[in-house]
Amino acid sequence: MYAVIETGGKQYRVEQGSVIRVEKIDVPEGEKVVFERVLMAGAAGKVVAGKEAEKVKVEGTVVRHGKARKIIVFKYRPKKGFHSKKGHRQLFTEVRVEKISGAPRGARKKKEDVAGKGKDKQAEGKAAERRTAEESSAQGSE
Repeated sequence: MYAVIETGGKQYRVEQGSVIRVEKIDVPEGEKVVFERVLMAGAAGKVVAGKEAEKVKVEGTVVRHGKARKIIVFKYRPKKGFHSKKGHRQLFTEVRVEKISGAPRGARKKKEDVAGKGKDKQAEGKAAERRTAEESSAQGSE
């Protein structure tokens, strides 16, 4: 089971038990956080999006807060004697996804497929159509 959530202006594909690094959230370490902005959810081949995905909630626990690696911002204007060097460290929050609730269950099978008849009848019908089409094209070319 997985979900695509949006937080901090970015989208993340999460699964139960995964640890994601998101933009800083003002929640203390060890506290629960709920992501209600779910864009898509899926399980066992069935995918929901839009209005159905809004019913899904992703719950997690804040593992830690921190700063990412330093990024160097260097600006230079040729022939002007302008140099500017600045550093930046982005704040982040690590969240462990505990539970995805309201996600779709596994793909359901049709009653015909369960009995083992649905696919066989469809395959036979298509094969018969191909045979008749081949016969009619062979007669037309003679």
